[in-house]
Amino acid sequence: QVQLVESGGGLVQPGDSLRLSCLASGRTSSSYAMAWFRQAPGKEREFVSAISWSGSATKYATSVKGRFTVSRDLPKNTVYLQMNSLRPEDTAVYYCAASPEGIRGEYDYWGQGTQVTVSS
Repeated sequence: QVQLVESGGGLVQPGDSLRLSCLASGRTSSSYAMAWFRQAPGKEREFVSAISWSGSATKYATSVKGRFTVSRDLPKNTVYLQMNSLRPEDTAVYYCAASPEGIRGEYDYWGQGTQVTVSS
């Protein structure tokens, strides 16, 4: 079992930056790929970004490529999502997830989410 806790969300203006964090606890000795998803009001949850256990592989949704950067600090059991040039359409609840099957596997563990609101 892995427990995930997101933090770092907030209210920002268009063009601003935010960095989300996801702290993993529990069975963190296993090799989990980690990902960020988001869900906007009235919309389905969508994939944002993922990173392999080693950090050597990353993946991004087209809508965030070039603006968002995913990274992880293995000793701290933490994954980050640096979000730059934020847009109103980035407004959503952002969730962290873990997959024991690799970056393209099923994500079995989820955090509670952190709200990001981009508005002027």
